[in-house]
Amino acid sequence: MAITYLIGDATAPDGRGPGVIAHVCNDSGGWGKGFVLAISRRWPEPEAAYRRWARSGQDFGLGMVQLVKVEDQLWVANMVAQHGYVNPANPVAIRYEALAQCLSKLAGRIGDGTIIHMPRIGCGLAGGKWDQIEPLLEEHLATAGFDVRVYDLPAT
Repeated sequence: MAITYLIGDATAPDGRGPGVIAHVCNDSGGWGKGFVLAISRRWPEPEAAYRRWARSGQDFGLGMVQLVKVEDQLWVANMVAQHGYVNPANPVAIRYEALAQCLSKLAGRIGDGTIIHMPRIGCGLAGGKWDQIEPLLEEHLATAGFDVRVYDLPAT
Protein backbone atom coordinates (compact mmCIF):
# COMPACT_ATOMS: atom_id res chain seq x y z
CA MET A 1 0.00 0.00 0.00
CA ALA A 2 0.97 3.63 0.09
CA ILE A 3 0.72 6.70 2.24
CA THR A 4 -2.22 8.94 1.34
CA TYR A 5 -2.29 12.59 2.38
CA LEU A 6 -5.67 14.12 3.20
CA ILE A 7 -6.99 17.43 4.45
CA GLY A 8 -9.12 16.75 7.50
CA ASP A 9 -9.21 15.70 11.12
CA ALA A 10 -7.39 12.48 12.04
CA THR A 11 -9.82 12.01 14.95
CA ALA A 12 -12.71 11.80 12.46
CA PRO A 13 -11.22 9.37 9.94
CA ASP A 14 -12.79 8.30 6.68
CA GLY A 15 -12.99 4.66 5.81
CA ARG A 16 -15.07 1.57 6.37
CA GLY A 17 -13.91 -1.37 8.41
CA PRO A 18 -11.31 -1.49 11.15
CA GLY A 19 -9.12 1.52 11.80
CA VAL A 20 -6.41 2.76 14.15
CA ILE A 21 -5.58 6.36 14.98
CA ALA A 22 -1.84 6.34 15.68
CA HIS A 23 -0.06 9.10 17.56
CA VAL A 24 3.11 9.71 19.55
CA CYS A 25 3.18 9.95 23.35
CA ASN A 26 6.02 10.87 25.68
CA ASP A 27 7.75 8.62 28.18
CA SER A 28 7.10 11.06 31.06
CA GLY A 29 3.44 10.19 31.57
CA GLY A 30 2.30 13.66 30.50
CA TRP A 31 -0.82 14.13 28.38
CA GLY A 32 -2.04 17.66 27.86
CA LYS A 33 -0.76 19.39 24.73
CA GLY A 34 -0.92 18.83 21.00
CA PHE A 35 -2.86 16.11 19.20
CA VAL A 36 -3.75 14.29 22.43
CA LEU A 37 -6.14 17.13 23.27
CA ALA A 38 -8.11 16.40 20.09
CA ILE A 39 -8.23 12.72 21.04
CA SER A 40 -9.42 13.52 24.57
CA ARG A 41 -12.17 15.80 23.24
CA ARG A 42 -13.65 12.81 21.39
CA TRP A 43 -12.95 9.91 23.75
CA PRO A 44 -11.82 9.80 27.40
CA GLU A 45 -10.51 6.22 27.23
CA PRO A 46 -7.11 6.76 25.52
CA GLU A 47 -5.96 9.36 28.07
CA ALA A 48 -7.21 7.35 31.05
CA ALA A 49 -5.54 4.18 29.73
CA TYR A 50 -2.27 6.00 29.01
CA ARG A 51 -2.15 7.58 32.48
CA ARG A 52 -2.83 4.19 34.15
CA TRP A 53 -0.15 2.59 31.96
CA ALA A 54 2.43 5.28 32.75
CA ARG A 55 1.74 5.04 36.50
CA SER A 56 1.98 1.25 36.47
CA GLY A 57 5.40 1.27 34.80
CA GLN A 58 4.58 -2.15 33.34
CA ASP A 59 5.77 -2.38 29.73
CA PHE A 60 5.75 1.44 29.64
CA GLY A 61 8.66 3.15 27.93
CA LEU A 62 10.16 4.12 24.62
CA GLY A 63 9.18 1.80 21.79
CA MET A 64 6.01 0.50 23.46
CA VAL A 65 2.45 0.63 22.08
CA GLN A 66 -0.92 0.58 23.80
CA LEU A 67 -4.09 -0.03 21.77
CA VAL A 68 -7.28 1.43 23.23
CA LYS A 69 -10.68 0.64 21.72
CA VAL A 70 -12.79 3.79 21.29
CA GLU A 71 -15.54 2.68 18.89
CA ASP A 72 -16.83 -0.58 17.43
CA GLN A 73 -14.07 -0.84 14.81
CA LEU A 74 -11.74 1.98 15.87
CA TRP A 75 -8.75 1.99 18.21
CA VAL A 76 -6.24 4.62 19.30
CA ALA A 77 -2.59 3.56 19.33
CA ASN A 78 -0.67 5.33 22.10
CA MET A 79 2.92 4.97 20.83
CA VAL A 80 5.68 5.97 23.24
CA ALA A 81 8.34 7.48 20.98
CA GLN A 82 9.06 10.86 22.60
CA HIS A 83 11.65 11.20 25.36
CA GLY A 84 10.53 13.88 27.78
CA TYR A 85 9.75 17.27 26.30
CA VAL A 86 11.47 19.62 23.89
CA ASN A 87 13.69 22.08 25.76
CA PRO A 88 17.14 23.63 25.20
CA ALA A 89 18.86 20.47 26.44
CA ASN A 90 16.52 18.21 24.43
CA PRO A 91 15.71 20.11 21.20
CA VAL A 92 14.34 17.00 19.43
CA ALA A 93 12.29 14.84 21.80
CA ILE A 94 11.16 12.29 19.20
CA ARG A 95 13.28 9.16 19.20
CA TYR A 96 13.23 7.78 15.66
CA GLU A 97 14.41 4.32 16.71
CA ALA A 98 11.61 4.14 19.30
CA LEU A 99 9.11 5.25 16.65
CA ALA A 100 10.35 2.49 14.32
CA GLN A 101 9.85 -0.03 17.15
CA CYS A 102 6.34 1.31 17.80
CA LEU A 103 5.35 1.12 14.13
CA SER A 104 6.70 -2.42 13.84
CA LYS A 105 4.78 -3.48 16.97
CA LEU A 106 1.63 -1.80 15.69
CA ALA A 107 1.87 -3.63 12.35
CA GLY A 108 2.19 -6.93 14.22
CA ARG A 109 -0.83 -6.30 16.44
CA ILE A 110 -3.47 -5.22 13.93
CA GLY A 111 -5.24 -7.24 11.30
CA ASP A 112 -4.94 -7.09 7.54
CA GLY A 113 -7.21 -4.45 6.10
CA THR A 114 -6.92 -2.14 9.11
CA ILE A 115 -6.58 1.47 7.97
CA ILE A 116 -4.05 3.52 9.93
CA HIS A 117 -4.97 7.18 10.42
CA MET A 118 -2.65 9.81 11.88
CA PRO A 119 -1.57 13.42 11.87
CA ARG A 120 2.08 14.09 10.96
CA ILE A 121 3.22 12.21 14.04
CA GLY A 122 6.35 13.34 15.85
CA CYS A 123 6.56 16.67 14.03
CA GLY A 124 4.74 18.95 16.44
CA LEU A 125 5.68 19.10 20.11
CA ALA A 126 8.19 16.24 19.67
CA GLY A 127 10.29 18.37 17.28
CA GLY A 128 10.80 15.72 14.61
CA LYS A 129 11.23 16.12 10.87
CA TRP A 130 8.72 14.58 8.46
CA ASP A 131 11.46 13.64 6.00
CA GLN A 132 12.81 11.28 8.68
CA ILE A 133 9.42 9.99 9.84
CA GLU A 134 7.79 9.31 6.47
CA PRO A 135 10.37 6.60 5.50
CA LEU A 136 9.63 4.81 8.79
CA LEU A 137 5.92 4.74 7.89
CA GLU A 138 6.81 3.34 4.47
CA GLU A 139 9.13 0.69 5.90
CA HIS A 140 7.01 -0.55 8.79
CA LEU A 141 3.43 0.03 7.61
CA ALA A 142 3.00 0.72 3.89
CA THR A 143 5.31 -2.06 2.71
CA ALA A 144 3.55 -4.41 5.15
CA GLY A 145 0.35 -3.77 3.17
CA PHE A 146 -1.37 -1.24 5.39
CA ASP A 147 -3.31 1.73 4.06
CA VAL A 148 -1.76 4.71 5.87
CA ARG A 149 -3.65 8.01 5.82
CA VAL A 150 -1.94 11.17 7.05
CA TYR A 151 -4.22 14.10 7.85
CA ASP A 152 -3.35 17.77 7.72
CA LEU A 153 -5.86 20.16 9.23
CA PRO A 154 -7.45 22.58 6.77
CA ALA A 155 -5.89 26.04 6.61
CA THR A 156 -7.76 28.51 8.74
